[in-house]
Amino acid sequence: MHNGTDFKRRALPGADPRIHRFAQGYESAAALVVDGEIIAAAAEERFTGEKTTGAFPVNAIRYCLAEGGLKLDDIDRLAHGFAYGPPAGLPADGAESTGGLAAERHRLVHSRQAQLGWAREFLPGRSWDDAFTPVPHHLAHAASAFYPSGFDRSLVVVNDGMGETESLSVFLGTGDRLEPVSTVPAMHSVGILYALLTHHLGFVPFMDEYKVMGLAPFGDPRRYYDTFAEFVQPREHGAYSVPLLARDRTAEEHETHAGALRELAERLGPAREPGTEVRREHIDIAAALQATIENTLLHVLRDARERTGESRLCLAGGVALNCSANGLVTRTRLFDDVFVQPAAADDGSALGAALQADATAAAKAGRMSMPYWGPGFTDEELAAAAGTPAGCVVEHVGTDADAEEADRRLADHVAGLLEEGRIVAWFQGRMEFGPRALGHRSILADPRQENMRDRINAVVKERESFRPFAPAVRAEDAADYFDIEPGTEDRYAHMLFVTSTRAEHRAGLGAVTHVDGTARVQTVRAGANRRFWELIGAFGRRTGTPVVLNTSFNLKAQPVIATPQEALRTFLRSNLDVLVLGRTVIRKETTDDAR
Repeated sequence: MHNGTDFKRRALPGADPRIHRFAQGYESAAALVVDGEIIAAAAEERFTGEKTTGAFPVNAIRYCLAEGGLKLDDIDRLAHGFAYGPPAGLPADGAESTGGLAAERHRLVHSRQAQLGWAREFLPGRSWDDAFTPVPHHLAHAASAFYPSGFDRSLVVVNDGMGETESLSVFLGTGDRLEPVSTVPAMHSVGILYALLTHHLGFVPFMDEYKVMGLAPFGDPRRYYDTFAEFVQPREHGAYSVPLLARDRTAEEHETHAGALRELAERLGPAREPGTEVRREHIDIAAALQATIENTLLHVLRDARERTGESRLCLAGGVALNCSANGLVTRTRLFDDVFVQPAAADDGSALGAALQADATAAAKAGRMSMPYWGPGFTDEELAAAAGTPAGCVVEHVGTDADAEEADRRLADHVAGLLEEGRIVAWFQGRMEFGPRALGHRSILADPRQENMRDRINAVVKERESFRPFAPAVRAEDAADYFDIEPGTEDRYAHMLFVTSTRAEHRAGLGAVTHVDGTARVQTVRAGANRRFWELIGAFGRRTGTPVVLNTSFNLKAQPVIATPQEALRTFLRSNLDVLVLGRTVIRKETTDDAR
């Protein structure tokens, strides 16, 4: 939502910058859909370098048009994943109002006229009045999951901070239709509750929730069980209430959540200051919060399953990125199949809005494979971008003249570097859509020793020591190493479900098995990403462990790397050992090289 955070900064100039994060419209993105086919999709942050930016996605739109070979005049609909009407009691768009902050926000941020104004400014040359198609936010999220799921019918649950007025919505998807079943209003949002606790624990709300999720397995949820039972209270028919949010009583408190944050401090102890020690009470709060989110989600799903009889489930919205909760849903066996759209947060609502705008065509799309929908580069372009950087050894491994053999040689060469303990940045093909590194923009390492996790956290990513890393494993080997039922391997392809590392392999996968014995697995098939699949197989032949550590190719506070030039700059200023651009391998010189 362009201008949303800027509006908040102007309205609350003296507030903590983290308070300004309590706004809508982060993770802006663009997607191009033609007759139900997803041609391109990318988040704006990948072009501007501003993590989770909510700015108008002009760069992402330009990329999508270029990828599709289209011009602005070729676009039939400009879909937007919000459809705000005026706040209750205020006049419609264009009318004068003195309704205070809500009216001013609507006029400058949410209204149709505001959206059209930004479209005309950033995409000049046409009026956009007839093409502009606002799609209700939760409907856009639901479409982003249901239409690419391949299901002819399913339950669809959207769970996030809030849409226009809702925080959770249940839909029934059938063919080209999404029918609403039930909603939970924004005043009882577990997404906002999670953001408030993220702030209380000293992190950045609507950005660092994944840190809280990673911290939770270290804690004891029982310590604060009774308190959190008061924060979220189940009701009949899958509903629930969050009385804590009612502590925000004044207009300013509704903007800052000062009342709710004050209540958290009174009930849980003083808030942790950013950058200070993470103490036992903070860890136990994270554990209690995670348990509360999981219990609340299961409460909703059990009721929806019983009411609709649907045996398949789609999840979307920012809370659907909570892979620990997703893993629990699969373990309950409430549903025969579960699909989570990999860009489940607001970047995915851009895709969903485009799909919903042409739902008849989108319903024919079938099950999506890997979301490699971002900017891509050929091996030749990547080799040219590598150049001959000072202090590095550059090797070009094969050409397309014998592509399969070249890829096998590349895989064996890089697997040898991983076996030696090198940390490798891996840059291939088209960029992933969504927050997960899925083998095209990744940092890779040997997963066998726990100290590798500590080394990457400390000297490469420069982040908290408790943060886990994910294992990437070939689909055919997944059930041997992880608690994955044969036949369900593809569910884990997008790194959105936590499952257990098998007990006999936990000691040998120390860098990718979390403290509770779980792992956020990515399964890899040859048909989806042959080069990455070859690399994992080559590492397995060398070490007996066909698994590699996989994390996003970025450094602290940096979005995932988008271009080879940025990849090279990041590599040279980091503690990474190796950069692989296509089939070009760049190693920092060592004493052995000098000899």
